[in-house]
Amino acid sequence: MLKTSRLALAVSFSAVVLCGCGGAAESAGTVTAASQSQSQSQSASPAAAKDKRHQFEAAKADCMKQKGFKYVPYVKPTEPADEEERKRDSGDYQAMKKHRAKYGFGVFASQAYPKEVMGPGTTMPHPDPNIKIAGSLSRAQLEAYHKAKDACVAAAGKEVLGLTIKSNIDYFSQVTLAHKRVKAAELDGDPKLVELAGAMATCLKGKGYKVSDTKPTAMGKRGVNEFLDLQDRLAEQQEGDKPMGPKMTKDTKQVQMVPLTPQQAKPYMDREVKAALDDLECGKDFYAAFIPRETALQRQVNDQFAF
Repeated sequence: MLKTSRLALAVSFSAVVLCGCGGAAESAGTVTAASQSQSQSQSASPAAAKDKRHQFEAAKADCMKQKGFKYVPYVKPTEPADEEERKRDSGDYQAMKKHRAKYGFGVFASQAYPKEVMGPGTTMPHPDPNIKIAGSLSRAQLEAYHKAKDACVAAAGKEVLGLTIKSNIDYFSQVTLAHKRVKAAELDGDPKLVELAGAMATCLKGKGYKVSDTKPTAMGKRGVNEFLDLQDRLAEQQEGDKPMGPKMTKDTKQVQMVPLTPQQAKPYMDREVKAALDDLECGKDFYAAFIPRETALQRQVNDQFAF
């Protein structure tokens, strides 16, 4: 299975893409403040972070069992980064160019290359067994399952992480908001990054791309968001019920990934690749400075939330 772009492939595994859109949660702000004060220090060791994730999942599973539901503690396996991935995470131009030349920003890649990106099989299975468990429930059972999971995430969050979490969606919202705040504080105020982001924006505008926000964090995700929006528009054009699941909050945005065959996805993938390469050409210097710092902050927040 291909180790895909850190920028966007996670959205292929879920119909829900989370964004910090206001409404600061108190605990998210607390963790963010701690992150800022520790910005010059290293994150927890990989072993310690993994142990916290296992504790968090085990606490959820115990709680769900008490409420009469099956929940399998699941921590996504982490593979050591290969040399190409390490280079991309350092902002290396050649490594990023090679990756983007095939996968673009990573948004349509799971549809264009389902076996390569998602693994063998045509149904794009999710490795988390709880997805299948929830999918086997009736509508009434699923509603009860989500209610129980909300309560269990809240309990596990307090027990293991020391956080006040209202629901499963609130957990993801807090993670996302913490990412947004830490990155805005650490990256958007950096004069050099601001200068490089402005130059990138000018270059992209010259190539005919729309740029509405030139802050470093906005420039870093501009291309991804453009093609996530395209996915959403395509999904809205198709008839059918929206997928069942937990309700969205004001801090979350629901993006539906439209079902496409590789043949149907190809023109969108081609369009995405061109945009991603143009984005990289204009942002060559920006990404070299931005990505290593963003990657470190991403890992730091993830470790704090056992995410």
